[in-house]
Amino acid sequence: MTAAVQAAATARADRLRRFAALMRKEGMQILRDPSSLLIAVVLPVLLLFLFGYALSLDADHTKVGVAVESSSPAARDLAASFQASRYFDARIGTDRRQFAEDLVTNRIKGIIVIPETFTAAAAQPGGAPQIQILVDGTDPNTANFVLAYAQGVLGSWQAMEAAGSGGGGLPAIDVQQRVWFNQELVSRNVLVPGAIAIVMTMIGTLLTALVVAREWERGTMEAMMATPVTALELLAGKILPYFLLGLASLTLCVVVTVFLFGVPFRGSVFALYLVSSAFLCPALGLGLVISAATKNQFLASQLALVAGFLPSFLLSGFLFEINSMPVVIQWITVIIPARYYIPALQSVFLAGDIWPLYLRSIAVLLFEGAVLFTLAARLSRKRLV
Repeated sequence: MTAAVQAAATARADRLRRFAALMRKEGMQILRDPSSLLIAVVLPVLLLFLFGYALSLDADHTKVGVAVESSSPAARDLAASFQASRYFDARIGTDRRQFAEDLVTNRIKGIIVIPETFTAAAAQPGGAPQIQILVDGTDPNTANFVLAYAQGVLGSWQAMEAAGSGGGGLPAIDVQQRVWFNQELVSRNVLVPGAIAIVMTMIGTLLTALVVAREWERGTMEAMMATPVTALELLAGKILPYFLLGLASLTLCVVVTVFLFGVPFRGSVFALYLVSSAFLCPALGLGLVISAATKNQFLASQLALVAGFLPSFLLSGFLFEINSMPVVIQWITVIIPARYYIPALQSVFLAGDIWPLYLRSIAVLLFEGAVLFTLAARLSRKRLV
């Protein structure tokens, strides 16, 4: 019994030494490889700057032309309302033809026409004055914004006119608006936390796929797998350094997000790192699967972009609402890890700790990670036969 216990202890010590050696090797490789540091440090900051400053879903100060074809005080007052709105950068004219060329050449996004009949309709009891809104349909999102905001300005103007004239009939409805979580309705507060998921996908999938595929190309992977190192030890030794690197990159992203972009952080640090750790499991697992299946750096990088970056960017709900996608595409999004990570990230930053959401996301992410790690182990084992 003593000999058996001693043999078991010796085996455990050997496993620890092998694992420590693998970890040391991967750590040295990360520090010596400029591409690893570039992807883990420079790329996250660059992407956050792009999403924080270059990309915005806010439609403030949209350039439009306001053609005041009626000379009445009411028409001029309505035109002044469009000029005062923070949603428009309005130029005033007296004829819609003044702005036609600007709309065609995309110098303005719409033309708001206050017609000559506006005054007569406004003067009639119960009259419904109308305006015409011309928009450029080549940019549907901006066109919808212009239509909606123009109708909002008109509605506000009508309410003020009714209140100022002391008109009879039903009293005006006073709408009290409240926005939860993102009170200023700033798109940056939503985009930048979502961009962290894109960054983590790139680090977990692209970096792992490139580095491990490089070892397959050079033959060092086969050499390591020919040693007494088990498949589990090899996978753990490969994954853990990049897992820690991903968490370090997450820390950098959070510091930039909160202190540079001013995004509020209302959740707990524990919830942030717990959900992020769960997300790294399928991200790293996908990188291992790609590298084991291709054993080529160029092909691995292309597959990492197609299988990791593009689905996370397009099919996760980051920019496009999933419910507005075709039903078939909605079913495909079920397997996209970023679909579960992005809402959790946005909740951590803007809403606080919502544990039912977090636990559901963590369960799905861990399950996907387990499937991908199992597939990676099987692919790696096949390569040695």
